[in-house]
Amino acid sequence: MEWFTANLPTILTGVVLAVIVALIVWSKAKERKRGGCGCGCPGCTGSCAHAAAADRKKEEIR
Repeated sequence: MEWFTANLPTILTGVVLAVIVALIVWSKAKERKRGGCGCGCPGCTGSCAHAAAADRKKEEIR
């Protein structure tokens, strides 16, 4: 218990950072499902260079 209280600020910082990273990943996945390329282009239709590269990767996997 002493170790936990001594390291509580470090543990809380790690948890907060992990939550932020998880939210960013979730947001990008949601954006890609809506049809965006996931690169953050405002109003992206999925026809930018980022989307083309992603489409080539999908074709390689198949």
